Amino acid sequence: MELTHLDKDGKAVMVDISQKPATERVAVATAIVRMRPETLALIREDRIKKGDVFACARIAGIMAAKRTSDLIPMCHPIPITSAAVELRAVDPDVVEVTTTVKTTYSTGVEMEALTAVSVAALTVYDMCKSVDRGMVIDKIQLMRKSGGKSGDFIREEHK
Repeated sequence: MELTHLDKDGKAVMVDISQKPATERVAVATAIVRMRPETLALIREDRIKKGDVFACARIAGIMAAKRTSDLIPMCHPIPITSAAVELRAVDPDVVEVTTTVKTTYSTGVEMEALTAVSVAALTVYDMCKSVDRGMVIDKIQLMRKSGGKSGDFIREEHK
């Protein structure tokens, strides 16, 4: 398997996508944030002192998707056509985060979806750390992607 971000001398390079056709591309990523049941109760009751945890995390995730190329060195700036972040409280002690990012462009949006889900999960942690520093962010993963030369990917448990 050839690594596309290395030149013939093994030096890191940004991949030239100028010859790739623009196609519709979608990526979905997920993460979970484990916390004490009392912390999840505070989120549900909107009693976290910093404010609405889910609203803040949703905005942070969308902003992160748009700024991915500023954070990941070899990512191309991509004209994102849609970025959605969903958060769901799951009893007794989990917040599930799902991001969906779309574009019509010549490279995919997997890194944008993964960055968005990571930052949204980190924002949940930041908003709640005053009451629960033991939270764990877990299972950050690409669930599916479509479009592009490599075709579709669907994680087994997502089928």
